[in-house]
Amino acid sequence: MTAVVKELLATIGRETAERRLPEATYRLQLHAGFTFRDAAGLVPYLRELGISHCYASPYLKARPGSTHGYDIIDHRVLNPEIGSEEDYNAWIEAMHAHGMGQILDMVPNHMGVVGNENAWWNDVLENGPSSPYAGYFDISWYASPRPQLHGRVLLPVLGDPYGKALESGQLRLEYAAGAFTICYFEHRFPVAPRSYGLILGRRLEELERRLPADDPALIEYQSILTAVKHLPRRTETDPDRVAERQREKEVIKRRLAALTQDSAVVREFLEETVALFNGKPGDPRSFDPLDELLDDQAYRLAFWRVAADEINYRRFFDINELAALSMERPEVFAATHELVLRLLAEGKVNGLRIDHPDGLYDPRQYLQRLQEAYMLARARHLFESRPEYRGLDWKEVEEDCKLQIANCKLPIVGGQGAARGRECAWPLYVVVEKILGTGEPLPDDWPTYGTSGYDFLNMVNGLFVDAANAPAFSRIYRDWIQDTTPFAEVVYQKKSLILRVALSSELHMLAHQLDRLAQKDRWSRDFTLTSLRHALREIIACFPVYRSYIDDAVHDSDRRYVERAVARAKAKNPAISASVFNYVRDMLLLKYPTSASEEDRAEQRRFVGKFQQVTAPVMAKGLEDTAFYVYNRLLSLNEVGGDPARFGLAPAVLHRYFQERQARWPWAFSALSTHDTKRSEDVRARLNALSELPEEWKECLDRWARLNGPHRSQVEEEGPAPDPNEEYFLYQTLLGAWPLEPYSAEEYAQFVERIQTYVMKALHEAKVHTSWINPNPAYDEAVQRFVARILDPEVSGPFLDDFRTFQRKISHFGLFNSLAQTLLKITAPGVPDTYQGTELWDFSLVDPDNRRPVDYECRQQMLGELKERVAAAGERLPPLARELTAAKEDGRIKLYVTWRALQCRNAYPGLFAVGDYLPLEAVGACSDQVFAFARRQGATWAVVAVPRLLTRLLSGPPELPLGREVWQDTLLLLPEIEPGRQLSNVFTGERLTAAERPGSSCLLLADVFANFPVALLLTQE
Repeated sequence: MTAVVKELLATIGRETAERRLPEATYRLQLHAGFTFRDAAGLVPYLRELGISHCYASPYLKARPGSTHGYDIIDHRVLNPEIGSEEDYNAWIEAMHAHGMGQILDMVPNHMGVVGNENAWWNDVLENGPSSPYAGYFDISWYASPRPQLHGRVLLPVLGDPYGKALESGQLRLEYAAGAFTICYFEHRFPVAPRSYGLILGRRLEELERRLPADDPALIEYQSILTAVKHLPRRTETDPDRVAERQREKEVIKRRLAALTQDSAVVREFLEETVALFNGKPGDPRSFDPLDELLDDQAYRLAFWRVAADEINYRRFFDINELAALSMERPEVFAATHELVLRLLAEGKVNGLRIDHPDGLYDPRQYLQRLQEAYMLARARHLFESRPEYRGLDWKEVEEDCKLQIANCKLPIVGGQGAARGRECAWPLYVVVEKILGTGEPLPDDWPTYGTSGYDFLNMVNGLFVDAANAPAFSRIYRDWIQDTTPFAEVVYQKKSLILRVALSSELHMLAHQLDRLAQKDRWSRDFTLTSLRHALREIIACFPVYRSYIDDAVHDSDRRYVERAVARAKAKNPAISASVFNYVRDMLLLKYPTSASEEDRAEQRRFVGKFQQVTAPVMAKGLEDTAFYVYNRLLSLNEVGGDPARFGLAPAVLHRYFQERQARWPWAFSALSTHDTKRSEDVRARLNALSELPEEWKECLDRWARLNGPHRSQVEEEGPAPDPNEEYFLYQTLLGAWPLEPYSAEEYAQFVERIQTYVMKALHEAKVHTSWINPNPAYDEAVQRFVARILDPEVSGPFLDDFRTFQRKISHFGLFNSLAQTLLKITAPGVPDTYQGTELWDFSLVDPDNRRPVDYECRQQMLGELKERVAAAGERLPPLARELTAAKEDGRIKLYVTWRALQCRNAYPGLFAVGDYLPLEAVGACSDQVFAFARRQGATWAVVAVPRLLTRLLSGPPELPLGREVWQDTLLLLPEIEPGRQLSNVFTGERLTAAERPGSSCLLLADVFANFPVALLLTQE
């Protein structure tokens, strides 16, 4: 069979070399309100727009009603709320008919577990550690310091403390079809069959009085009770015994169901027994039987507030409803990827975006396993679909194929797919949702094509922030809130807070794990659990990136991160012995104690792995979900993957980033908005314009605070509501999200409601005066009143008149910023990704605001009209370009830039994907206000030029950044394009001729931006 395997793998190698990687993606959020059928109907529009691949949100079976798909309950089937398999296939066929592919968002870290639909989780709850799925979830069965929780999973789902929930009758026992369950409102929890004995045997003598001793129903009842008592305990993990128990359990349920169906006496008796277990409110002792029954389960129902301290399963961040998977286990990988691998092998899916890889125990191992599994799945599909292999048994080929794949050198040789500067390409196109810190590189040894684009987003965003005004903005913000705390310290404080109030259980378990290691060596035995926990808390709070990636070896970058965190933790805790910090450092850097056995070393490596899985959610919760709502100097900097302390970016830095990206990650996503961004690209673009106007901003703040003073409330013990920092946050939010005029009364009312909802989320995320865990209703209501009053024209007319004047100016410049970053996204190194609906102006805030329905009918109509106008105009496009610029508020101009640039990208395959990237510079009075580069492939050139920091050139609306009056004599230098070469403007149809200049050819920016505010020029042969 070796020849067959070699032939199959050779075929996969040829496919990799010849395949078409994404040229441009479009993110679709699929759910019950936007189905496979809806997506299929959009395919012609997306193709006309220039999209090569639909990028789909998760569509495997999720919790009923899910609007995002990240709470998957069954990886093995499609989500029936989104559509049937026929609907799915029709969508795939529509994409293929239009030459399009698909990228799927894959969720390997966690599953949804709230509700009654996750069969794996239900089995775990029923059978505890003896469940065949007990190892599928990352549960610390025996890590709790409380012996009562050993072998049990804590479920913090109760709205009241356990005793109150029990004795008020909120928890109830129910029986149906041979099975007992515990009901809590809409939740249902299984009762372990072994515990049935507590129910069936509770009043056995009463049933024996009702039925003769030789009655078949009584005999069967007694037989079932005996069988139940002989079931193994939940701690039994022997595979054979577990499988046997599973069969016995199902038999018992069937027998009990048949008995209660056939015997009215037994049925009535069980109903009475169930009623007895459910107790009587006001009689505490009557709930003892139910309490005893619950105490015998493999789970402990608990008050939701105890989750932070005692929950013993790893979650997605601090979301109890999402339980983490042990994806490092081969059987878990196989069970969760079977369907996705089949779709990949069949060509229905053409690549994956991996959600939250930092949650995985070993991301590199996962990605490597994914590449190998894809090759095996593809080999099997080829084997089973080709006539020449008929009559052969795949089982005879499979093991050899696995061996060859494991031994072959990945990545395999590629053609178009090969990253420039690399010899090879990975067989499966994969990007990862990796959040990189400032200056942090994506690990080179990950089998991926790059990130999902947050690094790109933040680098491009920085180009449009005026770095020269950093001191002025810092002063304004400091004076306004009367606080000088630097951002790095805010992050440290908020990460420390998260470790105390949201993720303390993760810290406790990590500390206990480290304490067990410390007790094994005489040199560390005197470190107390308290000191170790404190050291861990401080080191995690000081960790400079989301996580390290130490496995069997320590990489240099990981060593630097650990040592930096430990050094900072020591500096912040001078009263604590440095020795405990040094011990934790040595354990993390795999410096094994001399007395450590191989088992001890393996346990130390497991500790390091678990430590790394804790630092990532602490960073995410402390930075993204807390500090970003507290440090508000300029909100456009408070973005996922961003650093609010970095105020602006020099063009030379962005050029270096683009050059490195082209050399290393040319197929990474280039995103500006995603389902997770804190603000849409257009909101950020407006707020970036604010960075250019510090003095006007300060004057506005002072006027608005004075005008709105009467609407503030004084809340006992909290002070003014909103406080100055929150008011500062609110005004920026309004500037960024304000609807474009004209708008109807209904649209304005919807906007006010959106802002009120968003502000409530922001206040609770900030965790200053109120929070999700400890809401402050009085404060919440006071802020809601403030928002409502300042946005009510009848109440706050003077404020709104003043506000709208400044907002129109900010919006004017912000729209040009947005056009510029849109063109950079499409033409710079990477795969441009468009979030649904953002081809027009979109002023959405964080989810769920950014998941509102998209008006695709409007977009399709607009695109159709633009195509007709362009076709009618031929090469005489300047009048249309001028019209679109003058009427930029209607959104056509952004759609036009997106469409024309994507069409250009498709017309020149490879030019923007793997072509050379060459920075260009300008000279003259306005040289700082332009960013430009060239892309080159062979003899074909594309020149891209966009404006920036336009307040230095324009006073505001209605002035446009066009022509000689604005750009004067500023030249764009084209050092490697020969003088006399003609270039055609994609947006205006104008032909420009490169003029001669000593040492270079050049173009006048007045000509480049004569009729349109951004430029994409192509050389003419």
